[in-house]
Amino acid sequence: MKKFDRRNFLKKTTLASAAVGVSPMLAHNDTILERPYSQSYMGDFAAQKIPDIKAAFIGVGARGPGHLQFFASLPGTEVVAVCDLYEDLATKWANKATAIGNGKQHKNVAVYHGEENAWKKMLVEIQPDVVFIATNWKNHAPMAIEAMNQGSHAFVEVPIALTLEEMWTIVDTSERTQKHCMMMENVNYSRDELLFLNMCRKGVIGETLHAEASYIHELRFQMEEQTRGTGSWRTPHYAYRNGNLYPTHGLGPVAQYMNLGRTDDNFGSLVSYSTPALGRKLYAEKNYDANHKWNALDYKGGDMNTSIIKTNLGKTIMVQWDETSPRPYSRLNLIQGTKGILAGFPTRVALEGGVEGVTKDHHSWVQGEQLQAIYEKYDHPLYKRLNHATKNTGHGGMDGMMMYRIVECLQQGLPLDQNVYEGCFWSAVSPLSEASVTHGGAPQEFPDFTRGNWRNTKPLTVIA
Repeated sequence: MKKFDRRNFLKKTTLASAAVGVSPMLAHNDTILERPYSQSYMGDFAAQKIPDIKAAFIGVGARGPGHLQFFASLPGTEVVAVCDLYEDLATKWANKATAIGNGKQHKNVAVYHGEENAWKKMLVEIQPDVVFIATNWKNHAPMAIEAMNQGSHAFVEVPIALTLEEMWTIVDTSERTQKHCMMMENVNYSRDELLFLNMCRKGVIGETLHAEASYIHELRFQMEEQTRGTGSWRTPHYAYRNGNLYPTHGLGPVAQYMNLGRTDDNFGSLVSYSTPALGRKLYAEKNYDANHKWNALDYKGGDMNTSIIKTNLGKTIMVQWDETSPRPYSRLNLIQGTKGILAGFPTRVALEGGVEGVTKDHHSWVQGEQLQAIYEKYDHPLYKRLNHATKNTGHGGMDGMMMYRIVECLQQGLPLDQNVYEGCFWSAVSPLSEASVTHGGAPQEFPDFTRGNWRNTKPLTVIA
């Protein structure tokens, strides 16, 4: 592991905040907010059919193995290369792919490892149809951009990028190369998120007004991963960045409920505040020697960040993030409409006039066993079709359902369920929140990565 360089880390991961440091309003920085439209729009883009998909995987330490295993199990797929910094991981998962295909479907898996840029060599030599990227955050954008430049569709773990400039480059590259770049937001494929999407599309709660989204997940135990693994590279982010570092798991689904970036409405501006940074420092002091590297960090990132997004139509979304404080997991997953409310953790429904046979009015929740009537009536068609085939995959089946849809869309030449602009809008909360916190909660304007074309982008349909 290379020696940690705080100066270099800050330079790479807070570029967006630095870019707007001259003003609390991003609207003053036209190079970040807007670029001239001169390329082909990708909002409803459908690539040429790929009946037999050849895929390469970069990063098989944490999330990558799950993506590889389910992809390899689907018909019309071939794992052609695996790349990881560590030889043992790259070799292990290349062998696993071969085993899944019984030595026939994935029989000549190339293995790349060791060098920091081994993935670049792999892209040139293998020329895969698609590349799945599940590395540390700072590599997501460079790898996705280069994959598209080399002729591959790119599928990237969350977030899609760290800075607004990287996001613009991803958009520009996708439009120029006519290659997909999808951020793999798996939570959009959870049963309850699909249920709520279906209910919103059917108008059950009327016109949407307000949403609440979060990623509340205590992950201090990852600090035990000190030389390799997620904690080894993620812990410095917590120390030196102050904002919402991981917004998309909660935000992605509610943005789709509200149809943001597609026809109706779009992201407008954001204000953000963080609590003091206490939890990680206290945890390090309690669990590690005084001279341990985690105790050498100067923890500046607030334990909890709360941001408020205002859409172009004036609707609001509260987005919270906390991976430090001791509390149960939650994504909030709340959507309020003019006729009712849907809420998660625990899953609850309240509708004006009540739910037939269960409640009389909106003053009582439908929850627990009472929800069975809601599931029977409104379960998403995609969940009904794929649950049996994907229920034993990661995160309660959502990982497998996401991969199934990626493969299905590529093989049939369909638009993806999440376009490149959505990945950028959802991920942009991180640099915008950092800028807002830095400037005392000053509003930050969202770039329009679609250059106005969101108005002509079809709503995400309810998939049969």
